Amino acid sequence: MGADSQKIINDPVYGFITIDHPLILEVIRHPYYQRLRRIQQMGFANLVYPGAVHTRLHHSLGAYHLMGNALAVLRRKGFAITAEEELGAKLAILLHDAGHGPFSHALEKNLIENHDHESVSLLIMQLLNREMNGKLHEAIEIFTNKHPKKFLHQLVSGQLDVDRMDYLNRDSFFTGVSEGVIGYDRIIHMLTVHDGELMVQEKGIYSIEKFLVARRLMYWQVYLHKTVVSAESMLVKIIQRAREKIRSSGTIFSGSESLDFFLNYNPENPSEWLGIFSLLDDNDILSALKRWMKNSDPVLSNLSAMLIDRRLLKAKLQAEPFEPSLVEKYIQDAVRILNISKQDAAYFVFTGEHTNTTYNPNDEKINILFKDGSVRDISQVDNALIHRSLSTAVKKFYICYLTEE
Repeated sequence: MGADSQKIINDPVYGFITIDHPLILEVIRHPYYQRLRRIQQMGFANLVYPGAVHTRLHHSLGAYHLMGNALAVLRRKGFAITAEEELGAKLAILLHDAGHGPFSHALEKNLIENHDHESVSLLIMQLLNREMNGKLHEAIEIFTNKHPKKFLHQLVSGQLDVDRMDYLNRDSFFTGVSEGVIGYDRIIHMLTVHDGELMVQEKGIYSIEKFLVARRLMYWQVYLHKTVVSAESMLVKIIQRAREKIRSSGTIFSGSESLDFFLNYNPENPSEWLGIFSLLDDNDILSALKRWMKNSDPVLSNLSAMLIDRRLLKAKLQAEPFEPSLVEKYIQDAVRILNISKQDAAYFVFTGEHTNTTYNPNDEKINILFKDGSVRDISQVDNALIHRSLSTAVKKFYICYLTEE
């Protein structure tokens, strides 16, 4: 292997990350992967936690690093993993988020209907596979759970995958929210394989419970913080309004050819839009917002200016739906404050809901392998914290509304 085939990246979370295969380096250098430098990992979370400005590229490299560690641990425990399978798993996790659009989850399915980021990631993998003469076949088999060794897919996508391990650890690091800190290294060293499935050794139970608690706390304290909910909802409303004005007048332009394409069209064939999507990032959205601040439409201009200047709609979260009379009051306030119609006021006053299930035992399970060879779901373990509280879904209703502040 030549000197140019191995690189070392200094990561603030894990220290040195080694890129030790020419194909991985080739993928990292590809423009479709480099785009992740221009996609915020946490969307608008930096409006609450100013340090949360890391990117999807940071996260994918971190998950790649943890994948390498996990495979090394399983190998040392005697589980057969070929060099081709190791490479495939590393490529699968490296590209698992390649399909994220601007501001990550904020515009999921809003710019490209009927496609979430996982499906776009797969399209990108398939395109790279064609460009690289089939060298990503193993990665695609693992990513789509078609590989015979199911535990490889579970490391990429499951309730205890290296994706979640990295984003909890990394997001906690950059936000400063210590509740998200997890013992990722201990969890990785407690991993094992039984009957072809990924499991955790008995002595790792408490580390898993801490992992699940951290995930729950991070969702409500960071990912679904009311200010983040407000900002992301405002961006969705802005895109909706731009499309509405295009349908009625056809005169809205964002200043970005890539963004204009998705605002004006809803193409179904990926060959029509994947190349255009690969040029779309957070910068296109921010440039459009600054352009739309001066638009003649009061809805588009006000919402864009408010988001750019961080004058966000107020947001409340609660366990019960909001009374229609309260929603109506806020709508009338928006009509008065902005001198707009009641129909347009709906862009400034709206409700919704978020649900988070920290651990769903009906989904892919986290199985514990006991010393006697028995296997139990973590929710069935005696005295397990998860059994009592964390397997229940938490739903919160939110309202965003305009104030005169």
